[in-house]
Amino acid sequence: MENEKKYKVLVVDDDSTNLLVINKTLSPKGFEVEGLTSPKEALKRVPELQPDVILLDVMMPEMNGFEVCRLLKSDKKTRLIPIVLITALQEKEDKITGIEAGCDDFLSKPIDRLELIARVTALSKVKRLNDELVHAESIVMSFARAVEAKDGNTGDHCDRLARMVTSFAQELGLKQADILTLARASILHDVGKIGVPDEILLKPGKLSPEEWNVMKRHPVIGEEICKPLAIFADVLPVIRHHHEKWNGSGYPDGLKGEDIPHLARVFQIIDAYDALTTKRPYKKPFSTEETLELLENETKNGLWDPKLMESFISFLKKNRGEFSVVDED
Repeated sequence: MENEKKYKVLVVDDDSTNLLVINKTLSPKGFEVEGLTSPKEALKRVPELQPDVILLDVMMPEMNGFEVCRLLKSDKKTRLIPIVLITALQEKEDKITGIEAGCDDFLSKPIDRLELIARVTALSKVKRLNDELVHAESIVMSFARAVEAKDGNTGDHCDRLARMVTSFAQELGLKQADILTLARASILHDVGKIGVPDEILLKPGKLSPEEWNVMKRHPVIGEEICKPLAIFADVLPVIRHHHEKWNGSGYPDGLKGEDIPHLARVFQIIDAYDALTTKRPYKKPFSTEETLELLENETKNGLWDPKLMESFISFLKKNRGEFSVVDED
């Protein structure tokens, strides 16, 4: 650990002797150790401290370790921090309780020092790798937001898509993982436009055939940007295929009908609706009624999945107050 930032370990145990033993075991190995005897104080400190590993005694009078673990794992700011429960309890039910609370590992009392060092080292490395992935995810998301910010005419396009596609996906009865994928796609679908020159991306008039060929590469560029991150694996088909058309006239692969991934077909309808109801340099915003008429005609002409479009129109009529265009002048 000489050439990298020290791993931080938070130990929570109401017995100060145990804190001292763990500190004397880990500190010589290069760990930065902080000990607390109060679990309630630990809950306050963890978000600020952001340790790489938490060692948590189970049997404490103020609050038991299972409760503390459950609270930390339910908080978005702390849920990725590995937690090791330290316990003298040997019953199978106790371990099941710990697993249900979200703990990552167990250590039995009396603690074996070599086992303690090995487990804390391994979990600290996992935490740092997770941190790097989260950082990489945030960078890609920032790229996507930067693309959106370039075009002042689209407003909060990504946020509008996220709200509407989440609501529509719930109406369709999609599973929660697919809803999350669609919400992420709302931010990431056009991240590939970062590879499109501004003179093409922001051109107010019609693109030339050559310029259009450059523009049509953005779904592939977006896929290439996101592919190295496993966390985006489910979003890749939506990024690549959200410009395909039901009749095969879309891009980049000219997929047709049900060969187009289902989530991409769901997403592209919401994307089309938002594009039609938003003011652009080359057009006024269409009203809700005009947009529905256009989408129905485009569906008849083979652009959109007919069954999904039927569901979308029903959904929009049901939620007219929430998603209809308010200012239609």
